[in-house]
Amino acid sequence: MTGVVPRRVLWPGVVGAVLLTAGGLGAGAIVRRDPLLSGTILNALRYGHGHDLAFLVLFTGLAFMVVSWVRLGRLVLSGGAGGRIVALAAAAWTAPLIIAPPLYSRDVYSYLAQGAVALRGFDPYVHGASVLDLPLRGNVAGLWQETPSPYGPLFLLLGKVTVFITGDNVILGAIFMRLAVLTGLVLLAWAVPGLTRHLGGRTSIAMWLTVANPLVLALGIGGAHNDILMVGLMAAGVVMVLDRRHLTGFALLALATAVKATAFLVVPFLVWVWAARLSGPARHRFLTAAAAGGAAFVVVFAAATVVAGVDLGWIDVLRSQGPLLTWMSLPCAVAELLYYSVGRYVPGFTYLGVLSVFRVAGVIVLAYVLVRQWWLARAGGVEAIKRATIALLAVSLLAPSVLPWYFTWALALGAAFAWKERWIGVFAGISVWMVLVTLPDGTIVARWTYDSMNPWVWWPYFAATVAASAWVARALLRPEPALTPVAGGTGG
Repeated sequence: MTGVVPRRVLWPGVVGAVLLTAGGLGAGAIVRRDPLLSGTILNALRYGHGHDLAFLVLFTGLAFMVVSWVRLGRLVLSGGAGGRIVALAAAAWTAPLIIAPPLYSRDVYSYLAQGAVALRGFDPYVHGASVLDLPLRGNVAGLWQETPSPYGPLFLLLGKVTVFITGDNVILGAIFMRLAVLTGLVLLAWAVPGLTRHLGGRTSIAMWLTVANPLVLALGIGGAHNDILMVGLMAAGVVMVLDRRHLTGFALLALATAVKATAFLVVPFLVWVWAARLSGPARHRFLTAAAAGGAAFVVVFAAATVVAGVDLGWIDVLRSQGPLLTWMSLPCAVAELLYYSVGRYVPGFTYLGVLSVFRVAGVIVLAYVLVRQWWLARAGGVEAIKRATIALLAVSLLAPSVLPWYFTWALALGAAFAWKERWIGVFAGISVWMVLVTLPDGTIVARWTYDSMNPWVWWPYFAATVAASAWVARALLRPEPALTPVAGGTGG
């Protein structure tokens, strides 16, 4: 193990992150009334050929970052780089993104608006951004103008604090929210060594698949998605439970759930982990672990709710929200494929009818998978974490709506297991593909029929994303040539 970061590994990714930031000024999910660009020559980046140039710069930056990531992956697989080197490279690639415009999503504007709704005395679980004045309201996507917040009390508290500090300055607010999300990446980097120690993987590989992954950096940090904060808290909580610090682990899972409800899926699996370590009859062990862990969870979650000054209305919001249409959801993909290939030629078949049937079927299958995985996890230990990871992946595939960054849920735990190199290549290719099928301005591209986009443009682009992802998977498994070091550090 060399203990240094090679130049040809580190610097393309740094340059790529800088280009992503620069290209994002015109091609990202920019502020609609941007006080920094308006009235300057940079405003030309938002329109016509200027926008096309920004788009090209952004994709060039992404290509540089992917090349660096693949080169680092080769080094990791060969044993030439440890976890500390991966963390150093990831930090260097992340730094320019901190001040980037929101990339690949407009969600951060919704986060700010929801925080402002709560700060200004409205119930964020009843009212959407439409009750606000510009500019906080004006940058929220139209779909979410009337939609209450589906997020937990801790994340709403972060939004309230951010808006309290930054006021109506959307640009500064987006940077503050990104810094809050960045703490999740730091927590994840801290948790990975502990996860691999228990789950059998290599720290360097798990770090490479998570904290250095373009899916996590470009979409997660670039988009300032609260999913990264959630998975950081979740991973830290799982480590605590595996280290026999059970109450601390359940408390951290409560905080993760108070960011986004998805984290709660892991809690029942961790009950099995704790129960397996107790003595006595199986039922008594389970009830003891469930009661103690549940008490820690409820106390911390209730405290977050009280401090945030909200109630449990977000549960009703989650239940009532209409799903987005994305074919990363397998039921949606099957429904659209069948309808457009066959169903539209069958009398009586409607698009919405077919879609509804498959979405209901997907929920039924998902419920079965979750219950079965939980029951199979009753031996506790590593098996329970494996089943929890499968459950998170199942939600990412079978839920009525799925977006690319949802796959970080399962990745955060799954990367810590031992994998054969060919599967690592598959994960790498899929990660890059998910970035490529997401347009940097936040437009949802994950559709069989992409609305107004010319199909002669969309389908060749889609084919190019598949080809690029296949290249990543294959290139990763080729040996890395001799390299020149640039920075020191020891591996792990």
